[in-house]
Amino acid sequence: MWVKCGSLLQMKKIKFPASVSHDEVVINMLRRDPAFAAEYLKAAMEDEEEPRVLQIALRHIAAARGGVSKVAVAAGVPRETLNRALMSRGAARLSTLQAVTKAVGMKLTVEPITATRR
Repeated sequence: MWVKCGSLLQMKKIKFPASVSHDEVVINMLRRDPAFAAEYLKAAMEDEEEPRVLQIALRHIAAARGGVSKVAVAAGVPRETLNRALMSRGAARLSTLQAVTKAVGMKLTVEPITATRR
């Protein structure tokens, strides 16, 4: 990076902090704030246009709770099954979703559609 030193422009080596991926930032937020994690999952479930959003959210929450292996053990689901369910082309069964959300300290709920949400 060029910086001005007096009347001369000199090249100086300036260290910038290493960048952090979006996934890492989200996972750290989910790890620190269980209420945020619940809202994050709820928002993902409400996305009707892109079903992968729920898989990505569950994958982030699993990573925040110690990783897929740890969550799979807590959920009583084989690790391979959970990995497949959370991959882009995976199709999780409702029982798997219920077990995983319970393992990370949440639960799936159903609520009526209000007039403004239709």
